[in-house]
Amino acid sequence: MTISDMSAQTGWAKSKISELLRGTGLYPRWEITHSLLSLLGVPTWPMRRLWTSAAREARKKPEWIERCVEKQVLSAEDPPLDHGAFTELQADAYLAYATVFLSPREQAVRAVRDTFDILWLGWNDALASSDVVKYAWPVLRRTVMTRARHVDGRPELSDAAFDTIALRAATTSDEKFAQIEESVALFATMSWLPDHQLDVMVLRHLRGMEPSEVADVLGVPIASVRSDERHAKHTLETALCTEQDSEGNPT
Repeated sequence: MTISDMSAQTGWAKSKISELLRGTGLYPRWEITHSLLSLLGVPTWPMRRLWTSAAREARKKPEWIERCVEKQVLSAEDPPLDHGAFTELQADAYLAYATVFLSPREQAVRAVRDTFDILWLGWNDALASSDVVKYAWPVLRRTVMTRARHVDGRPELSDAAFDTIALRAATTSDEKFAQIEESVALFATMSWLPDHQLDVMVLRHLRGMEPSEVADVLGVPIASVRSDERHAKHTLETALCTEQDSEGNPT
């Protein structure tokens, strides 16, 4: 279908349709987006949520967003049954991962919801892949990382230093300060791990998942999880351990 065909069938100018399809110009109104979705047979319900979420990120005023969506009354759509089952299966783990990088919690909730909406739009591609779980994880990761704070190109993990078991076990102010300082150094170094190792460490040690659970979330073999964890620990020990105890072990 050409842009001329789309213009003729929707009534929108070819220049407006071209801008929308190329992702240029001003943030598109929902009316033209909805027209093209309907014409192309794309599910409108998840796309409206994504459109609204992106409009907020583009700093559009709430009144403008409301006016746009009110002009097109939509009936709620149910996702495919297997998509709904997948969402129920992975939602808790996805949210646990997202909250490590995104604050406040509402931002993490939106990122996870957007992830499932993106997957809904491309669900046929997900089903056609070799593994739906493995296909879906990069979608979540991209959605979270585009919203996360970054320092020197790596995701910021410093907030995690204030929510550790070691910190809760500290009793004096000096112990707590020292523990926070140690944790900040650890998580700053952890952020430089390769992406797959970082994900394993976050799920294993910041969210307390077992290797089998991590494998189920990432869509990889348990052996890969254990290998990534082993290499990540070695990297962190090399970077952070500078002292040895009386038996020569790093402390």
